[in-house]
Amino acid sequence: MTQVIGTENYDPLVTNTGEELEVTAATQNADIQLFDFYVDLLSALIWQYNNATTLQSIIQSKQDWYDANQKQFWLDFITNIFDLSTANEFGLSVWSIILDLPLFQNTPYNPDLPTFGFGGANGAVNFDNGILQDSNGSTNALPLNTKRIALQLRYFQLTSSGTVPEANRMLKFIFGTNYGEAYLRDFHDMTQQYIFNFPVSWDIAYIFNNFDILPRPAGVASSWIDGTLTTYFGFGPYGNQFDRSILGPS
Repeated sequence: MTQVIGTENYDPLVTNTGEELEVTAATQNADIQLFDFYVDLLSALIWQYNNATTLQSIIQSKQDWYDANQKQFWLDFITNIFDLSTANEFGLSVWSIILDLPLFQNTPYNPDLPTFGFGGANGAVNFDNGILQDSNGSTNALPLNTKRIALQLRYFQLTSSGTVPEANRMLKFIFGTNYGEAYLRDFHDMTQQYIFNFPVSWDIAYIFNNFDILPRPAGVASSWIDGTLTTYFGFGPYGNQFDRSILGPS
């Protein structure tokens, strides 16, 4: 779709020759024009210098420097920092600050929590009185790929309105290639549910349950399920026998 660029008063912007400035709106990532980082210094040589080997060698050396310090620098910047699907630890740390999302799990020390284990100090020699709890608490970083997923979800959460079509496009973009099918159901009663038709690992389940990063409209209650789990061991109010309980993740 082509649109005319206008001013704050909706008057069209025009060039010096009176032509209106037009832009084509991007509707998908493939519509965004990629920037060409390549610099071809050898193209500056005119035909008179075709046999000037010394000059060509000097310019070729400069070309090699540009390839390593200009072209490759920006390609690495996109891969390691800018692109959330491929960013390394440093790039993800930058995005963590930008998107205000922690990439670690803090477990504070709880002196009232019985700790399983054995120990000889202070008479802690029996169960539930052991020394296996870290007295200073602990901090555990999320796995690398889980960080990428968390930050992508956070980005979509901040930039989308949370509608079902938007959410389903987001789920396909993040999970479709490497994990499997995932989609959002709207129950039309101010509730919704994300369904993941692939085994949800513990680390992904952790960010779903603790980071609140699955997009949802304001005021809508949201939940998620692992669609590969059809029955759960245990008992429930309406499950009076095995495999009819309510112990699955909600």
